[in-house]
Amino acid sequence: MNVLPADTFIVINKTILSEKDRNILILLYQPIIGSTSISLYYTLWSYLDKSELLSNEWTHHHLLRDMLISNAELTDSLDRLEAIGLVKAYVKKGNINSYVYELYSPLTASEFINNPLLNMALFSVVGKLEYERVINFFKVPKVNLKEYEDITKKFSDIFDYSSVPMSDNLIYDIRGRSSRKLELLSKIDINTILSLISDDILNKKSITKDMKDFLYKISYIYNYENDDMIELIRNSITEKHTIDKKLLQENANKYYRYDNFGKLPSMIYKTQPEYLRKESYNTSNRDKIIHLFETTSPYDFINSKYKTGNPTSSDLAIISYLLIDLNLKPGVVNVLIDYVLKINNNKLIKNFVEMIASQWSKSGIETVEAAMELAEKEYKNKKKNVSVKKSIKPDWVDKDIKEDIATDEEIKKLESRMKR
Repeated sequence: MNVLPADTFIVINKTILSEKDRNILILLYQPIIGSTSISLYYTLWSYLDKSELLSNEWTHHHLLRDMLISNAELTDSLDRLEAIGLVKAYVKKGNINSYVYELYSPLTASEFINNPLLNMALFSVVGKLEYERVINFFKVPKVNLKEYEDITKKFSDIFDYSSVPMSDNLIYDIRGRSSRKLELLSKIDINTILSLISDDILNKKSITKDMKDFLYKISYIYNYENDDMIELIRNSITEKHTIDKKLLQENANKYYRYDNFGKLPSMIYKTQPEYLRKESYNTSNRDKIIHLFETTSPYDFINSKYKTGNPTSSDLAIISYLLIDLNLKPGVVNVLIDYVLKINNNKLIKNFVEMIASQWSKSGIETVEAAMELAEKEYKNKKKNVSVKKSIKPDWVDKDIKEDIATDEEIKKLESRMKR
């Protein structure tokens, strides 16, 4: 989404928000989508009328002024709210675009924590100790009722409406709590996967829509393809020839950790956040490279460095460390990868990468341009102390470089490979 300040919008409430939802939004959603997105959610809510059903028409300029944020931050926050299921957006295009924002409730704590995608996203962001603290906050205390008798009355024990005629005036448009399901673009084909597993092993009739949705989420979290999922499902089938969800998730986690030196899945497929990107690009080679760093995920970027095959598990472990442990932004990670490969004979050595990355993290580097400037400075300092061959210098180190570093054809080839 790329809204302009002059574009208009209205807000429609599709649900009922309770005070209990505030804890869920702050403790579970905010670590993943950020405080600005949560603030935007509440600001949109405040625009509703007294009955909390519909807002007046506003411009996005009004929204920017109320929140004291930039247009890029607004766009990024809206994208996050939509992606995580709190907002649904519609647009009617014209000279001035008109938007409609539908507000939805957050999932309950139980739904959120039992959603493998959201659960893993939260764990990746907050870490083990904070994750356990949050989970304990929502846990229900256990009381032993073995010595107690259930004496609860049934509805029919108290009320008798058998002689009252049924009403034909059923009303359906009544407000109620409404949440959105997460929408994913998965690489797997469930029908193909199931067709390759024998009926003697798996009862295909047991595969419900909910189970298919669960399989899509698992494949998305761990970046698994058809062959990976076939093997995973086969090892997670019960004696009754059904898929055990808990076992499936445990196996997926176990296989991933084995291939990635104990690391959990991370956001290695994310690109640089919109609000941290350069506002505009020109036709210079440097800007082309900046655009490439900002619009490519670390996984796809390092994948492009391989002429054949895919990144090794050690390479992915390094990327995971940079993004999760050091909390570097995806675009900054791309610059770091490119810099290290160029000055270290195309080798990503963990200790060497960590030494540079920790310095960048302490320096608070968040943008691609800042990362490139720091790399240039480090390279020049290195050149003063050590004899460095010119041929291994990163292409973007000198701002006045005249060679065509990244041609349009090269960028198209990379983009084509990324799409595949």
